[in-house]
Amino acid sequence: MHSVPVLPIGRYRAVFASEFPPRFSDFPANAWRGGLGHALKRSVCVTRQPECKSCMLYRSCLYPYFWDTPPHVASEKMRKYETAPHPFVLDCDEAQPLHLVFTLLGQANRHLPVFIHALTQAAAGPRGISGNVLALRRVDQAAGLEDAAWREIYQPDATLSALPAHMPEIPPVPAACVLEIQTPLRVKREGRYAGARDFTFADLFGNLLRRVSMLTYFHTETPLETDFRALKEAARDVAAQCALTWQEQTRYSKRQQAEMQLGGVVGRIELAGVDLAPFWPYLWLGQFTHAGKNATMGLGRFRIVQATAASLPSPARSAD
Repeated sequence: MHSVPVLPIGRYRAVFASEFPPRFSDFPANAWRGGLGHALKRSVCVTRQPECKSCMLYRSCLYPYFWDTPPHVASEKMRKYETAPHPFVLDCDEAQPLHLVFTLLGQANRHLPVFIHALTQAAAGPRGISGNVLALRRVDQAAGLEDAAWREIYQPDATLSALPAHMPEIPPVPAACVLEIQTPLRVKREGRYAGARDFTFADLFGNLLRRVSMLTYFHTETPLETDFRALKEAARDVAAQCALTWQEQTRYSKRQQAEMQLGGVVGRIELAGVDLAPFWPYLWLGQFTHAGKNATMGLGRFRIVQATAASLPSPARSAD
């Protein structure tokens, strides 16, 4: 049997106030990410060196931990890569422009106070976020995916009372389900991005399996141990019904001084007539972690919007 990944997750909502009606671009998470990065470096960098990689504190400082996420020196995975998956995801709600939902993954939850401080400083700075100078009013924490579960844990000048991050409870495996991809999902197959016409379930699942595996390896004390090859091969045999379109997301890069197109697929993927048990833990967790490239900026967000009950058992939590 396949083991279930163990990835403690904290989901939070920062609520801000503005003296004037806020005005954001079509991709506010990009602006939040940029402002947060600058504020985090100002808050935690003690050497003030222009380049992090040459700094003696590179592997102990919280700025590279969140922003560069260097692999462990003795890492057996991603030895060819300069950075590991970043342990956070930012989400913006167009209906609530003064709300920023952010998710911290694994051990990143230990640094929630620093993350909140950096958000506060970024929003209140002279430039604010996209020119909007904002004041933090409170931070809420969610027990699950539903907004109704929010609980206030912090107000400025008060004590932070966060709940411990925990592994989301995975519900019983359904007989069928529908995945709704809400923001552009960018996954590559053989060096090119999978498009709306040729997208397969294996494209999504292969990326999600790798992402969850890397997050548990670099950001928890319980690395995922499972039969990766068997899972990938099983995913290739799943014939999903995909109703997808290609959507471009424009991002302005200050570093490159240019606009960039971050296109990906959005729409619905229906899974029916297949044993979902091997894939279900990853699909459920993926709602928190997102999938594909640029996930930290809110891309690759999907939700399980329909799940038909079944008599299949829940996946086991340990491998034989």
